[in-house]
Amino acid sequence: MDFRLNEEHEALRDSVRDFAREVVAPVIAEHYEQHTFPYEIVRQMGKMGLFGLPFSEEHGGMGGDYFALCLALEELARVDSSVAITLEAAVSLGAMPIYRFGTDEQKTRWLPKLLSGEALAGFGLTEPGFGSDAGGTETRAVLDESTGEWVINGSKAFITNSGTDITALVTVTAVTGTRPDGAKELSTIIVPSGTPGFTVAPGYSKVGWTASDTHELTFDDCRVPAENLLGERGRGFAQFLRILDEGRIAIAALAVGLAQGCVDESIKYAQQRHAFGQPIGNYQAIQFKVADMEMKAHTARLAYYDAAARMLAGEPFKRQAAIAKLHASTVAVDNAREATQIHGGYGFMNEYPVARFWRDSKILEIGEGTSEVQRMVIARDLGM
Repeated sequence: MDFRLNEEHEALRDSVRDFAREVVAPVIAEHYEQHTFPYEIVRQMGKMGLFGLPFSEEHGGMGGDYFALCLALEELARVDSSVAITLEAAVSLGAMPIYRFGTDEQKTRWLPKLLSGEALAGFGLTEPGFGSDAGGTETRAVLDESTGEWVINGSKAFITNSGTDITALVTVTAVTGTRPDGAKELSTIIVPSGTPGFTVAPGYSKVGWTASDTHELTFDDCRVPAENLLGERGRGFAQFLRILDEGRIAIAALAVGLAQGCVDESIKYAQQRHAFGQPIGNYQAIQFKVADMEMKAHTARLAYYDAAARMLAGEPFKRQAAIAKLHASTVAVDNAREATQIHGGYGFMNEYPVARFWRDSKILEIGEGTSEVQRMVIARDLGM
């Protein structure tokens, strides 16, 4: 088993690392403070082909793999998580459902712009009244046979990339009937932006990820053509479980990037900051903190490498993805806390990246499956 990167992956990692340091780092703090979406950064990421990394060239992608996406996410998150989550959600949650489950017509219509970064798509699963319990879905879609349209009513919460000027669509899970066993029949429907009855609420006031786009969505007799059904009717829940399994690897990569960014900033600060006549990095207390942070980031990276390798090999990876996401998100929070401590009072100042890392880290233990859900997934896969 060899976890060293091949030449192609190394080149990608290096190019994204340079982009993050030279393009993202100089401007992201202002976006973060003003809660503005970094359209110019997104445009440049599109030109680099980052939104098309794991997709086939046939559909306008780069012909890479999911691991390539993870490498890009890690390098972006070493500098800023708002930019990284914009890419992760656009690919894993936005374009991937259409790529995996869409008809030829749906792929032809939507994928070219999504894979080029010219447009973004949202993933409408979570609702105001539930998060982890997707069986609690209350949004409903009724097929009007007289017009050949789905009529959607309900709401979704915490939806990333759902309200930007370049958002093209949101895929929505909705109850479309009742299964033979009495359970809800869940299906997935594409709702283009601007559809009458589809309302995007103002952006949330968030603790972190303040330069990313997040909204609550409302559907009030929202009508879309019957052919906007994504995948097989009644398979919406199963489809999104697959998407979430893959997405957990991507979130783990993002968390590793944040954790490694905390190491980077702590080393830099420890070499510059003096106390009692010498750099604080000369003190064993600081050295041990940084060593522990590096150890955690390294082991978390190996966890997502392993999960990604299993996925690409066509092997079962659900448990490994959950382990990677659980471990990496815990490490991200731990490293952000320690980096803030190393920076002292400056770690509490927004002008320092570690303050941003600290605010961004906690959502990694919540989004795309809480840490508690990851433990449930692991335990169940072990037969418990």
